[in-house]
Amino acid sequence: MRLGRRERPVGKEAKGRQTVYARAVQQTTPASTRAHLPTPAGIAAGHPATTQAGAQILAAGGSAADAAVAAVLASCVAETILTGLGGGGFATYYDAATGEVTCLDFFCSVPGLGADREPEPMTPISVEFGGVPIPYSAGGPSVGVPGVPAGCGELHRRWGRLDWADVVKPAIELAKAGVPLPEAQAVSLISIAPALLPGEGAAIYAPGGRLLAGGEVLFHPGLAATLSLLAQEGPALFYTGSAAKLAADCVAAGGGVLTEADLAGYTVNAVPVFSTSFAGHTVHARADLNRTIETLARVEHTDPVSVARALEDPLPQKVGDTTNVSVVDGDGNACVVTTTMGIGSGVWLPGMGVHLNSMLGEGELLTPGLGPGGRMSSMMCPLVVTGELPGGGRGLVLAAGSAGASRIRTALLHTLIGVLDRGLSTVDAIARPRFHPAGGVLQAEPGLPDEDLLALAAAGYQMRVWGALDHYFGGASAVGLAGAAGDPRRGGTGILL
Repeated sequence: MRLGRRERPVGKEAKGRQTVYARAVQQTTPASTRAHLPTPAGIAAGHPATTQAGAQILAAGGSAADAAVAAVLASCVAETILTGLGGGGFATYYDAATGEVTCLDFFCSVPGLGADREPEPMTPISVEFGGVPIPYSAGGPSVGVPGVPAGCGELHRRWGRLDWADVVKPAIELAKAGVPLPEAQAVSLISIAPALLPGEGAAIYAPGGRLLAGGEVLFHPGLAATLSLLAQEGPALFYTGSAAKLAADCVAAGGGVLTEADLAGYTVNAVPVFSTSFAGHTVHARADLNRTIETLARVEHTDPVSVARALEDPLPQKVGDTTNVSVVDGDGNACVVTTTMGIGSGVWLPGMGVHLNSMLGEGELLTPGLGPGGRMSSMMCPLVVTGELPGGGRGLVLAAGSAGASRIRTALLHTLIGVLDRGLSTVDAIARPRFHPAGGVLQAEPGLPDEDLLALAAAGYQMRVWGALDHYFGGASAVGLAGAAGDPRRGGTGILL
């Protein structure tokens, strides 16, 4: 199907809600039995606690949107090196009853509405990623208008079933005691520590002067109370409530121009949905800065050279402090949410445990002519895949998204090839080695078949093979007919109900 054309909505028989909760780290549906099952209910995310929070809401009868919101809020406790209440994101929702797909934009906006001065210069910082220093900018002037609370509220308003307070509750419980840091995220912390340690971050991520190691508890003083206020007051807390004035004051003190007018005027936007055919299925998503849908549309063959050619693009190589949640509920609805806070600004809301984003510090996200109130661009691309179901009829096949900046598209393409073209389980498709062309070099994880390496070398690619699977290559999470899985590169997990 041509880029820019919406697929005609198709119906799907609603499946009875499943209420049996099965606990597992990763679950997949065996190929031998997959043809006799509808799309299963489940969740996949970037942290075991995030996954469990969403599964808890699904088991209580919550919708895909309820579970996704609960998981996103849990990630704002458990995955704060990647995301947070002070960040922004995107969501894609699939309605099983109508076949309709909706994409929501709650990414960061450019601040400065009503500001009486220009922002001060940002603070340059550099993190080392894959042995290469990568420049960023932080501080108050890097803070964009955050969208995560508003996005969660809009998802719940449109498609939620449970009370808002019940959806927020799992995150509150996590914040009271803190959450163990997965080993994979402890490795990520080493890379991005220069961005996270300024301000309150030093006491949180390096208590006693030493960075948290895998298995140690990540705890944010004040965050449980903040989430309790969020449960009582709703997202307005951050846009017209007490947290709005506090955020504006803190950013101003750091030289930025985030105003109360910026926050009060923030909106969640429904954006066009684009669709394309891929491996006999239809993929639906927003138009992102990575041009994911365009890339999928031009992949005619899935051999390694064709895939590498499709991924060639001079996009900036950033760390990709991002995380993703993918959910399917018992009625077959799906909700995929990708969020980020950039690299982190170093500006914290005192006493609230909330770190504000640094999105203005990533210049490639600012399109020409974008002024105060304008919505920034992003490489994030939560998507859903529809097609013929094994038992007959059409419906949801896969709900997926990824972290990883310019490698989001790469991680999604490799995952879709694995599930849709190769017939792999979601677990195996996400865990298999990936490659990504960047700066004239094909970055590759170990374990690629020898024949693929030989074909890529014969095609003229200079290759760098890494020593292990790495968070550089993205962080996918997906749920569908082939099971539920989070990305082992970032400590992700999946659960089927």
